[in-house]
Amino acid sequence: MPDLSRYKGIVFDMDGTLIDSMGSHAIAWQKTCEHFGYPYDKEYIHALGGVPTREIAKLLNEKYGQNHDLDKVSEVKRQAWLALDDDLTVIEDTFKVMQRYKGVLKMGIGTGSERDNAIRMLTRTGLLDRVETVVTSSDVKNGKPDGETFLTVAKNMGLSASECVVFEDTDIGRQAAKNAGMDCIMVIDGKIELPA
Repeated sequence: MPDLSRYKGIVFDMDGTLIDSMGSHAIAWQKTCEHFGYPYDKEYIHALGGVPTREIAKLLNEKYGQNHDLDKVSEVKRQAWLALDDDLTVIEDTFKVMQRYKGVLKMGIGTGSERDNAIRMLTRTGLLDRVETVVTSSDVKNGKPDGETFLTVAKNMGLSASECVVFEDTDIGRQAAKNAGMDCIMVIDGKIELPA
């Protein structure tokens, strides 16, 4: 369990950090890639965890020389993901941190998911009531790796960047924390990696 006593707030990423949902996102992307004729590269898609869906669609168009409508790709992905509606499980390591610091530190969520999806997942897992603010890709101009998502969470909690620590599971998320001027603790395969 990391000692977070020098901070005033925690910013959690959602997918792959608080909620184990990356598997269903991967399947939804696979179906979306098949639908639009993009080659499906699981490692590439996973590396883009935290990037807003519309941005990923843009990257896929560029990578494979396609010109699909970004909103259509996003909608197909969203529908594919909603159709899976699999069991969402809360990641135990980060949930323990949430329990340990409840009422001690302010907590918020900064996610690359769209607001509707994020609120639905957080409500279904019972996590929504545990945080003060949720900032999604729908709420910012610049998604991760830009720091805007995490800076907005800090602002909503009335804190400065230096008073917050981020929990993230992807390099893009780590980059976003760095760009926001925040310390970052990585969650790899559901396990918190303590800095050496």
